[in-house]
Amino acid sequence: MNAHTPNLVSKAPHMGTTIFTVMSALATEKGAVNLGQGFPDFPCDPHLLDLVNNAMREGLNQYPPMTGVAPLREAVSQKIQTLYGRHYDPISEITVTAGATQAILTIILAIVHPGDEVIVLEPCYDSYVPNIELAGGVVVRVPLTPGTFRPDFDKIQAAISPKTRAILINSPHNPSGMIWSRQDMLRLQDILAPTEVLLISDEVYEHMVYAPNQHWSAAHFDGLAARAFIVSSFGKTYHVTGWKIGTVAAPASLTSEFRKVHQFNVFTVNTPMQHALARYMADPKPYLDLPAFYQRKRDLFRQGLAQTKFKLLPGEGTYFQCVDISALDVPEKNLGEAAFCQWLTTEIGVAAIPLSAFYGNNFDQQVIRFCFAKKDETLEAALDKLKRL
Repeated sequence: MNAHTPNLVSKAPHMGTTIFTVMSALATEKGAVNLGQGFPDFPCDPHLLDLVNNAMREGLNQYPPMTGVAPLREAVSQKIQTLYGRHYDPISEITVTAGATQAILTIILAIVHPGDEVIVLEPCYDSYVPNIELAGGVVVRVPLTPGTFRPDFDKIQAAISPKTRAILINSPHNPSGMIWSRQDMLRLQDILAPTEVLLISDEVYEHMVYAPNQHWSAAHFDGLAARAFIVSSFGKTYHVTGWKIGTVAAPASLTSEFRKVHQFNVFTVNTPMQHALARYMADPKPYLDLPAFYQRKRDLFRQGLAQTKFKLLPGEGTYFQCVDISALDVPEKNLGEAAFCQWLTTEIGVAAIPLSAFYGNNFDQQVIRFCFAKKDETLEAALDKLKRL
């Protein structure tokens, strides 16, 4: 008998390995300081680990409810109420997910029919576009303003058509670190008011906003909250990105459709970690103190970069710092962002991410992104290398 593997027509012929995987692998191969992929290299609170161990030893190791364990949904509801002034019913309006990436894919699969248009604002996180395409949707790319990465509302309004099903926004913004202002959110609310367009609001960096700025959640605004799926992430907030646990808050009618897909996607999420997170959230101090924690790291990193010829872009939120490479005294700056980042990793010993990777057309602005969610000694080691440029 001749074994034969059937030919497969790819559903994603243009999708390759993510830039984050590529750059992290190169950093490991070259022994470079990895400021590319967005994960901390420091531990989480040992008390949180103790709570996980306690939950496991208490026997909380079987399937939880599909929607998430009740204490965690209740804690999330209370946090949103306290911070953003809106009540979400923990029974019918909050769902625990296997991270924010799964949450966004599930939202899109639940709401996007073949041929529906979904607006994304570029540069954008690299899962958005493949998610829309896998759902049979049509991606409508609207650029954020180059240099400032502010939303261009005239272009957003012009992109809305009778086929528009949703718009996906991200604030604080990955990769730029820009945050949407209250005026921005109000303008979006006005634009969407006469439409049936849904809003997907990716707010995974909600607790990383630096003074004097403020995070304006879609939950703050009646007209946005009524049409919004709001996505957040415990991994980002509590330094446990590998746990892959997030949440979606949405009106009950939207949540009902979301859960239809969620139950046949992952169905449930890690049980003991959910119970641990619920208990940990009884103290709001860890997430309330997070802006100051990361602002200190941001300032340390920015002060070091100020001694180089990198041009610093504003860092209003997230744990990313973008820099313009155009003034560097090295010819490699003209290779293009992607090739420059390969060279920087291989020859200088610091990994970064090209912003062009966040655009469908690989738009090149000579801007790259560093992650400063690292130990101080890691940042100092990277700065020592970067000061050679």
